[in-house]
Amino acid sequence: ALAHGTTVIEHLADGRDVQSTVACLQALGVPVEREGDTVRVPGVGLRGLQPPDGPLDVGNSGTTIRLLAGILAGQPFATVLTGDASIRRRPMARVVEPLRKMGADISASETESAPLTISGGELHGIAYTLPVASAQVKSCVLLAGLFADGPTQVQEPVPTRDHTELLLQSFGADISREGTTITLTPGPPLQAQEIYVPGDLSSAAFWLTAALLVPDSELQIRNVGINPTRRAFLDLLLDLGAEIELANVTPVHNELVADLYVRSSRLRPFQVSGAQIPQLIDELPVLAVLATQAEGVSEIRDAEELRYKESDRLRALRVNLQRLGAQVEETEDGLKIQGPTPLRGGEIETFGDHRIAMAFAVAALLAEGESRILDPACVEVSYPGFFDILEKLQGHP
Repeated sequence: ALAHGTTVIEHLADGRDVQSTVACLQALGVPVEREGDTVRVPGVGLRGLQPPDGPLDVGNSGTTIRLLAGILAGQPFATVLTGDASIRRRPMARVVEPLRKMGADISASETESAPLTISGGELHGIAYTLPVASAQVKSCVLLAGLFADGPTQVQEPVPTRDHTELLLQSFGADISREGTTITLTPGPPLQAQEIYVPGDLSSAAFWLTAALLVPDSELQIRNVGINPTRRAFLDLLLDLGAEIELANVTPVHNELVADLYVRSSRLRPFQVSGAQIPQLIDELPVLAVLATQAEGVSEIRDAEELRYKESDRLRALRVNLQRLGAQVEETEDGLKIQGPTPLRGGEIETFGDHRIAMAFAVAALLAEGESRILDPACVEVSYPGFFDILEKLQGHP
């Protein structure tokens, strides 16, 4: 949207988060057009966005609100960003603080959450150290840096997913990395590209886990993104003894893509903590399900960030795992899970969280008896058709 020319995006998912992003851009004057899984985005340039008629609603998407906040901080008009009840509970001080340091005028609720009122203007480049490892916050600051009067530097405590940096680079931005410091220097206009979006490893994680745990399973998953900053889950599975084969590894628009072949396997227990957590953050719910079948005690530590997702995921995981008969202890910043434990069917409370719903759909495959998942439609946020695919994989018509 910020580039010159028309970008064509192939294989774009149709989840509600993506729809929310498209709707917000359209409200800002970008004529996005979609046909199937192909999207055409006529760019308006860095200065071509228009004031919206009202507040921008990001729905359930934390990525949308945080990345748009960075872009809107550099616009010469005021905007209100809001979302659903979950978004209005999520912490926004982590983006408000650096944007204010860059010169943006931003107000938030009393709890430093949405709605955010952003009065953009002249921004200044800053050197900012992330207090929490977060690709969303990093991307927010870098996008704001496109509108600054000098270089912007972001230092990460540990490396996080780098899709934003790779895309900015492919669109022609002056961006570089040295160690854990990313520097963006404003200047060259962004130029439209043809983009292919790889299959999402965080979504593939549910199928990988199901195939590993359901006896006598075998599955092929094609065209999965295996970006080095995103494949920690895959590498962990391999370390635990998973039978997973990578084939046809190919670079596509700065991203690595591969086909994954997986077979049911006996798995060792795991301990994940520290720098591993940001690289596993979306896969931790299904990893907790996997832990119930690993051969020993598994532990997740330093994962307090899970309490600030679409739900308090640590609590949601403990509550639902216990309902299915798992042996699990919730700690302040993680979980301890004993395996292997036979699971029994039960009622699953999703708390409106798409990853909780999908993780426990996998758990239900392993459970003796029937399970009921409440509010299964929440999976539409990231994975429309998830349950249809699940039916097909089970051999149901």
